[in-house]
Amino acid sequence: MKQHYIMPVGVDDFRQVREEYYYVDKTEFIKTLIDGHAKATLITRPRRFGKTLAMSMLYYFFSNEAAEDNRVLFEGTRIEKAGERYMEEQGSRPVVFLSLKDIKALDFDRLLAGFEELTKNTYKKFRYLLEGDALFPEEKKVFQSILAMEANLRDLQYSLSNLVEYLKRFHKKNVLVLIDEYDAPIQSAWDYGYYGEAIDFVRNYLSSVLKSNPNLDFAVLTGVLRIAKESIFSSLNNLEVASVASGGYLDSMGFTFAEIQKMAADFQVEEKLPEIKEWYDGYNFDGQEIYNPWSVISYFKHDCRPAAYWVNTSGNAILQHMLEEATPAQTGELATLLHGQAVSAELMEGVIYKDIYANSDALYSLLLNTGYLTMVDFPDPYADDDECTVRIPNREIRSLFKKEVMRHMSGQASDTKLLKKLLQALLGGDVSEFEEQLGNFLRLMASFYDTAAKESFYHGLVLGLLAALMPRFEVVSNRESGYGRFDVAIFPGKNQTAGALLEFKVAEKEEDLQERAIEALAQIEENEYTAEFERRGVQDVWQYGIAFCGKTCHVETKK
Repeated sequence: MKQHYIMPVGVDDFRQVREEYYYVDKTEFIKTLIDGHAKATLITRPRRFGKTLAMSMLYYFFSNEAAEDNRVLFEGTRIEKAGERYMEEQGSRPVVFLSLKDIKALDFDRLLAGFEELTKNTYKKFRYLLEGDALFPEEKKVFQSILAMEANLRDLQYSLSNLVEYLKRFHKKNVLVLIDEYDAPIQSAWDYGYYGEAIDFVRNYLSSVLKSNPNLDFAVLTGVLRIAKESIFSSLNNLEVASVASGGYLDSMGFTFAEIQKMAADFQVEEKLPEIKEWYDGYNFDGQEIYNPWSVISYFKHDCRPAAYWVNTSGNAILQHMLEEATPAQTGELATLLHGQAVSAELMEGVIYKDIYANSDALYSLLLNTGYLTMVDFPDPYADDDECTVRIPNREIRSLFKKEVMRHMSGQASDTKLLKKLLQALLGGDVSEFEEQLGNFLRLMASFYDTAAKESFYHGLVLGLLAALMPRFEVVSNRESGYGRFDVAIFPGKNQTAGALLEFKVAEKEEDLQERAIEALAQIEENEYTAEFERRGVQDVWQYGIAFCGKTCHVETKK
């Protein structure tokens, strides 16, 4: 097929992409499936990572509907070049392809109405099954009730399984089932408080077709989250899971560096490769380097203008709930992430919604699966724990992280003007105002349990507050300068003049606060932490020694 150089932003129909837009060849995914697949495969990736387009590609390749017309879509692709053995599979079987991504409702009745509509439209594609004697009279009656949206709950629950049986009987071939965004209804149910009813329905809807089904060839499902087997895939022993942390199909969704290189060459902008890497690279899927496909496509479409294209127009209520439940200690770690450092967390591969707040590591697993974080290293498969290290992947996500994840920090305060006052006092050298506002945040955001933690808690808390200064200022943590490592430095950006150095201490008793703050201030001078400011030509530097004890603090300063 002729190669088009129009970028397919938001287009997820494989035929349309191949006929009208620039296409990155991902047909190796088909070859991998043919070479070996489980009876059911679940692939989890962040939103807008090409899941729907990949499933559409599978449909056009395997479906026996309009098989000859579809064959031309694969001319010149990797799967065609792989040999006739693979192309013999093209158009070879009946395929049921449905997406659950739009089934989101305020209550269970409306959720069922969404499934009724989806099932009706799916059955309409196979209306030919009503002709002849492939279906028994009572089956035709149920088929008609589904088309009329008058089926009872049991028939609706088993409608997908029944359709697969009907197709097997008619075509005398086992059926391929493709289910896109399988977890969307469950997420919606959790958001609006009818999780129990929804999980019972969806469990039967999916398990009836996936578990021990003699009419099923194989199934591929996609989603954002891996919902625990105990919740939805009960007793399904033939499920293979390929997540962002482990499993196969690593480069089937998202772009590899080789694919990015080819795109840059095709558009004659090879000099843009470092910029693309800085903004959109950084994802690590079990060792495979991956670029955000939505953002890269948008970047090329907008004449290679870098921006945070991966906007959250669809919302993520679960993420918002998790952030609302984040402890101050976690808030500090979120701030650490924002400033380019990594944190350790226990990876929770399966999400059990009713226990989502019970384990603090669920927050990091959620951020990992939704694309806000990526893995630096992976759990040891021979160890008993699932400890891993995570970080923010790239500049784009750091921008979104600041807006979407860190905004809850100032939102915890009853008056968001406190943050503005604190920062103005800090940069202006108003030590009494700075001390007062910092104390206000301590009282509003920290429990005594949290403040009983080590200096790292206070360090993270202040880092989070300073996130509001970016990108006008460069905020750096634990960097070598002079004869040691300062705690936090604020370097002025363009059109800014003064910077700041902050050194933290913890006092065991409130009466020791002033002494400890003076020690912190002296440490800045003794170790010549201002050396990095001098190297950058920054002459005005506010130096702060800050001591904490519980929910109280004391600040000493000099310029």
